[in-house]
Amino acid sequence: MAIYLSKEKKAEIFQEYAGSENNTGSVEGQVALFTYRIKSLSEHLKENRKDHSCRRSLLRLVGQRKQLLKYLEHKDIQRYRAIIEKLGIRG
Repeated sequence: MAIYLSKEKKAEIFQEYAGSENNTGSVEGQVALFTYRIKSLSEHLKENRKDHSCRRSLLRLVGQRKQLLKYLEHKDIQRYRAIIEKLGIRG
């Protein structure tokens, strides 16, 4: 299974994308956290192709990120475009 995130790494992600490490409820911070976890799970699955529980977790994270991005797109299109550009997703 993939390595769990340390408190410091989570704080760093939220500091960079949400503006404050305590602002864990912001959509941008959550999307950035999901993106980081998706990348690490994808790397894990490249080496361990038969890890189906990890694959299920990956698909669940992708779905959650998609829901958050959809919400953000309807709520504030400028913030949506900014987070997409900053994270380099939806290429």
